Amino acid sequence: MIRLHHCHQTRSMRSLWLLYELGVDFDLQVYPFDKTLRDEPYRSLNPTGRVPTLEIDGLVITESGAIAEYLCDRFPAVGLGRDPGDDERAAWLNWIHFAETISQHTAALTQQHVALYEDHMRSPIVMQLEAKRLAKTLATIEAGLTGDYLLSRFSAADVGVGQAVYMAGHFVELTQFPKLSIWFDRLQARAAYQKSLPDGPGLYEKEFYPPWEVPS
Repeated sequence: MIRLHHCHQTRSMRSLWLLYELGVDFDLQVYPFDKTLRDEPYRSLNPTGRVPTLEIDGLVITESGAIAEYLCDRFPAVGLGRDPGDDERAAWLNWIHFAETISQHTAALTQQHVALYEDHMRSPIVMQLEAKRLAKTLATIEAGLTGDYLLSRFSAADVGVGQAVYMAGHFVELTQFPKLSIWFDRLQARAAYQKSLPDGPGLYEKEFYPPWEVPS
């Protein structure tokens, strides 16, 4: 049995997208992005009250990078992983976990623009700093792209980083990165990506949240 616990427009989207790419049967449990994640019965699965949580083979895995590694090892025939000894193994692992480097800045911006409901709680300085830091991570992708995908062919690395870019696009204009934009357009055309998008209300009410001006 495979079951993914998921909230729309969060890190768990990368696990959902990957499961669709793998073409395996699984159950999907969708939660609102609220205190439900901190209540039972979910809290017993993931005491941090976060998503994703994957139940598989009697195990519970809660880190998206670990989920990607485990699923690719569990279903190697699909070819979305890179085996130990493969020339691309190190690069594959690095990109898998680079997705979280991107997401830490997106999470900070989501907190500023979405989670903090009162304007006096928000910091224009934090918004501007985190948007610049996020843009630097996207520049790393731009520099690393030498072909159609992050590696020689499509892999779970494209899924993880692609999902992080989907989130980042709410705070940084992607058009300033031409190679990244072409690559991301290619990913967005995939059926599995389309299936992983929200089918109802998600975390973001707006397509783009520009940083506030820092008061002079």
